[in-house]
Amino acid sequence: MPVEFKHPSATKTIMTEMVLPNDTNALNNLRGGKILHWMDIATAISAQKLANRPVVTVSVDHVSFLNPIKLGDVVTIESKVTRTFNSSMETFVQVWAENLPTQTKYKCNDAYYSFVALDSNGRPTKTTELVPETDDEKDQFEKAMKRRQLRLILAGRMKPEEADELKSLFAQ
Repeated sequence: MPVEFKHPSATKTIMTEMVLPNDTNALNNLRGGKILHWMDIATAISAQKLANRPVVTVSVDHVSFLNPIKLGDVVTIESKVTRTFNSSMETFVQVWAENLPTQTKYKCNDAYYSFVALDSNGRPTKTTELVPETDDEKDQFEKAMKRRQLRLILAGRMKPEEADELKSLFAQ
């Protein structure tokens, strides 16, 4: 079977939501769990576009909450796959909010989500390879290996001395 390749632009997902009263906390800000839910949906769509099969979330890294999102704001979530490994893939997601009456747009969140592609029996399976095109995509692609190794170390699935990509960060 020939190896399949896709470009990151083919995995891009843009999702838009409006913050309604049911989505907010006592301060009329979007609940953290709700934005994480929306981010997970957007990143899963990007991963499934690449894999052409179901995927499951295996990790969420470094979620930044930069600014609160207010009741009535429109939220735009953009995600795409940054790198594939064997059966897993990393996605990057960014979130902006916009206050429509004032036309003020501001960045709120970003994070890395990792997924595993599943076969028809629900077992991990090889996924489509990603070929970065732009300088930004190439940079994200290269740095993804360091992020992956750090995730594996923190999860206890890799020994620090095995993380060759991370060693270069600490070499003198």
